[in-house]
Amino acid sequence: MVCSSHLRYMSVLCNDPDMYEIPVNVPVDTVKLRIEKTVIRRIPTEAFYYLVDLKYLWVTYNCVANIDISSFYNLKQLHELRLDGNLLSTFPWESLAEMPNLRTLDLHNNKVTSIPADAGRYLRNLTYLDISSNKLTTLPSDLMDIWPPFSEAVLSKNTDILATQRVILGLQDNPWFCDCRISKLIEFSKIVDNSVVLLDPLISCSGPESLAGILFQRAELEQCLKPSVMTSATKITSPLGSNVLLRCDATGYPTPQLTWTRSDNIPVNYTVIQETPGEGVRWSIISLTGISYKDAGEYRCKAKNLAGMSEASVTVTVVGVVTTTVSPQKYGRKQEAERQNTTQEESKPEPERTTTPLPTTPTTTKGEETSLNTAGMAEQNVTVKNLRVISETDERVTLTWKTVNATSNSAVTVLYSKYGEKDMLPLSTDSSKNKVTIDGLQPSTQYMACVSPKGVPPTKEQCIIFSTDRLNDENSSQFSILILASSAACVVVLPLIFFLLYKVLKLHVKPKSAKEADLAKETYVKFETLSLKPRTVNAGEQLWARRYTDESERLLLCSRSSMDSQMTFKSEGSRSEYLC
Repeated sequence: MVCSSHLRYMSVLCNDPDMYEIPVNVPVDTVKLRIEKTVIRRIPTEAFYYLVDLKYLWVTYNCVANIDISSFYNLKQLHELRLDGNLLSTFPWESLAEMPNLRTLDLHNNKVTSIPADAGRYLRNLTYLDISSNKLTTLPSDLMDIWPPFSEAVLSKNTDILATQRVILGLQDNPWFCDCRISKLIEFSKIVDNSVVLLDPLISCSGPESLAGILFQRAELEQCLKPSVMTSATKITSPLGSNVLLRCDATGYPTPQLTWTRSDNIPVNYTVIQETPGEGVRWSIISLTGISYKDAGEYRCKAKNLAGMSEASVTVTVVGVVTTTVSPQKYGRKQEAERQNTTQEESKPEPERTTTPLPTTPTTTKGEETSLNTAGMAEQNVTVKNLRVISETDERVTLTWKTVNATSNSAVTVLYSKYGEKDMLPLSTDSSKNKVTIDGLQPSTQYMACVSPKGVPPTKEQCIIFSTDRLNDENSSQFSILILASSAACVVVLPLIFFLLYKVLKLHVKPKSAKEADLAKETYVKFETLSLKPRTVNAGEQLWARRYTDESERLLLCSRSSMDSQMTFKSEGSRSEYLC
């Protein structure tokens, strides 16, 4: 291992081609350490911890492929770190926290493929960052929101205020994919800002295909808009056991995705509904049913797309009321009057405490209390299942459900409201029927309805969300099917009817030939008496009334009559008939 030192400048150079590990015999007062052109492949944990005065560390053009998160431990005075010309695919950005005075970080000519979004918090003090000649295709949009060189430069591009500290960036020679994720970087390259200097301003796109080879300064992206999110309320106070709906709305392009989290990192296991009414717009509702004290806290709605991320929060406070009751059997009228004047006090936030209203009838007997308790237990055992909607019109909806463990006295509570509204309207129902009709609904509107045993808060399985616009869609679709079927029938049947009419008319109006017309003029009628009794013929009588025609025509007309005459037999007393 060969390392040369320059005592005057407290500088050490290690460039032995056969060196395969970090040297450990470096003088402790070294200020500048250069390790170059070796075969070192790894920087181990706390490799330089004893070099407390080290300000410049160059580990360049080696074979380093792995750096531990604690490799730079205790380098409090380090001002410059150069790791260019190695084989790094990742870099431990958290290790920069061990170097609070670091101003220069050179990672160019490596194989870095990505930079995490949280790296921005460790880059705040840097004034020189070179990540050129790597394999970066994009940068997290959150990184550019956090890191001052991007956020402050973009915010102040229309002002004359210059940053007091200049930042130098090396971004060239990377296969950048130009989309909304680096839209801020592309816009940044088009402005002139003396606070940020690019080592090479001629940065070009490698993708998509439509922008390949185009310089950032000339690239035109589709609309890119960072999400903007807001909640329907910032603070909500609700009584114990009630239902709460939390809503947030977001806009952005591309259309953002919404997620709900809690500030205390408790999983959000509630019903969440999301909808995109139009491009670039999205809203989300989280339904808290039968809330308890554990549901209190801060809920955060995060909106994220390729252009960035935003969030808004809403705080939920749960309150409850408890009263003190005195049994009327144990005390007299005086104590009973004092009990009726007992004031309500706010309960402590304990999950076991519930609201206990004052009884309206103080003279309840012991037997009646027992029956009431039994009825209350039975009501708690009643469950509502299979809640569904029967669509009738766009202004009326019928709900049906199935009750389990129900008795003849079991009753249910039906609540409904427009989707997103806090207050729900009660609806009277017949306890003997598992069906109710809601009238007076608005067309093309979303509603939420809940059915639960009386006195029991509804659960998410006992609520249903429906929309009256679906009714119109169903009716219109059925009408469209009917029109289509009728049209198809007409197309098939009408041509057939017209063809048959044509054939019938053709048969009735068929003209006679000239020969048939002449023949009709020359026809004559032969009357012949059909009888078995011989008949005498007078000399002056003649049985034929004829018109002279050709012999062939006469034979043709009389042949049928002669044949029929020979085959017809009548009795002697029968009436004479004539056959034409």
